[in-house]
Amino acid sequence: MFKRWLELSSKKSVLLVGPRRAGKTTLLKTRFPDFRYATLDDYDLLNWADKDPKGFVESLGKNAIIDEVQRCPRLTVAVKYAIDNQGATFLLSGSSTLGLLDAAADSMAGRIHIQSLPTLCWGEEDGAADHSLFSEHLDPPQLQVARRKIASAMKFGQFPEIAACEKEAGKLELLENYKNTYFIRDLLQLGNIEHGVGLLAIFHHIVRSLGSLVEVSSFARESGLSYPSAKKYLHILTQSQLTFPLYGYQHGPAKRFIKAAKIYFSDTGIISAMNQQVSIGQQVENFVIAELEKRRKLGYIKTDQLYYYRNSGGREIDCIFEAGGIVHAIEIKASETFDKRDISHLLEFVSHAPQRTKGFLFYLGAEYLEINGIQILPIAALFRGV
Repeated sequence: MFKRWLELSSKKSVLLVGPRRAGKTTLLKTRFPDFRYATLDDYDLLNWADKDPKGFVESLGKNAIIDEVQRCPRLTVAVKYAIDNQGATFLLSGSSTLGLLDAAADSMAGRIHIQSLPTLCWGEEDGAADHSLFSEHLDPPQLQVARRKIASAMKFGQFPEIAACEKEAGKLELLENYKNTYFIRDLLQLGNIEHGVGLLAIFHHIVRSLGSLVEVSSFARESGLSYPSAKKYLHILTQSQLTFPLYGYQHGPAKRFIKAAKIYFSDTGIISAMNQQVSIGQQVENFVIAELEKRRKLGYIKTDQLYYYRNSGGREIDCIFEAGGIVHAIEIKASETFDKRDISHLLEFVSHAPQRTKGFLFYLGAEYLEINGIQILPIAALFRGV
């Protein structure tokens, strides 16, 4: 069992959301062994919870874990009653926010803390975070260790069970199983989807489109789905924590983002599970942005949203976020070398920014550098970094 970087308190009710197989159940049962445990993956318990929510909740006592609560969102009303009137503490987990966050927000505002548990941050399986990603340098020996591990981390991702598996064949077998069950079968059930082939085609087109703007009409055409169905399937993937969007950033408080979005997988193991060809540039870009998104969800990067930037001339910045009063502008290069042309968009963005802005270039090399105020960071610095 890995010591996860997320801290939880037994004195506060929590709704823990994250993709299937991210380790939510293991975390809750390990941290809180004295809490009663029930999972709505058990059909009999699900039937009971659906027919008699209050009776089901009361049967669990004052300290309980309810797993896969997204299968019965209205159960949150009975949980609210137990928290308010019986002094109960409930730890809920959900692998999809379809209908769940709305139900929780309506019934338990101020009573329950909503937290995310993504798949492992890279290095989380090796110990606690040990350096600040944007202000400290990773020790040279550890940097070399990370560089030896990076290819495997990008290919197989950071689902805990896969990170714990030592053999490459075992990792691939697990990913194939995940695809057929948690990525496809479960979504068909939870999202009330009938077109499994269409859903798989949506996955494949996301792989091919990594780093590009999302055009729902293109997804509909490639998958053989109607426009409304393609839009629904894309939404379900996001609500199931398997993908996340980056919206376009604009300077100034009046209009923070534009509507057009890019979609990335929350874990690069999903890319390998789909068995589709992807360029090294796409894989590296998804890996870095997903690692930043995990740290955002865990609260280490204190911002509400990650963005990308594109100006009227088509020049792009891969990732933008605001934290601590500073705009962080990030470019990602899938190479061990770089030249000044690779930081030209960053220099232009920083020079025209109306507020304090810092530029960063992540690359596959091994040196920390600074060029014209732009920080050059090895991608390996993500290892155990926050």
